[in-house]
Amino acid sequence: MLKKLILTYFLFFLGLAVSLGQIQKGQASYYADKFEGKQTASGEKYKHNKLTAAHKSLPFGTIVKVTNIGNGEFVEVRINDRGPFVEGRIIDLSRSAAEHLKFINQGLAEVQIEVIDAGDGRTNSNRPVQIDQKIDIETYFEMNVKRKSPSGFGVQIGSFKGFNNMLRLSENIEKSYRATLFVEVKELNDATVYALILGDYSNRKKADKLKAKIADRFPDAFVTRY
Repeated sequence: MLKKLILTYFLFFLGLAVSLGQIQKGQASYYADKFEGKQTASGEKYKHNKLTAAHKSLPFGTIVKVTNIGNGEFVEVRINDRGPFVEGRIIDLSRSAAEHLKFINQGLAEVQIEVIDAGDGRTNSNRPVQIDQKIDIETYFEMNVKRKSPSGFGVQIGSFKGFNNMLRLSENIEKSYRATLFVEVKELNDATVYALILGDYSNRKKADKLKAKIADRFPDAFVTRY
């Protein structure tokens, strides 16, 4: 038996399990051309012209600023893969990102990475978090929850069994897209599942437009009817 409850709410984060502004230094490499079109650990296909990267432990969807320490060039990339698993290397960049940092000919560069968007909370890895800076254990939220009965179309970003993973992503979504955010609470096979749905549109065309807008960050998002 499946039970649903739709909630809409506003969140103010006092702490994050992955801290914004945390910094790590080390070597960056970039993907070889042979990986073009291959599936990454997140399920996306690698594309050399996208600003993406692999990290050992940061959640998929995390946005990091990568600065080439040698020349001061920087670029923002989205984590969608796991690696590099080579001693001393902390991030593996798409070719396009490496071009921005101007180290294609060298192959490697000393970089600093800084978390600027905490992502969706999915690590898809049993490895412990390996970033150098201290990671907060406690997470605090201030919430205003209202029961709602939407009747139009929205875009489902994802569904979670973990409550704090859902909360962590929701704050980033509201800031990025300025659309009403709903949480659909489902009781499925004795487990609680939280689905994040963005937008409440009277026609599907607007929902399709939002889905296209967020496709790079949430390739598995889909339009749903309330």
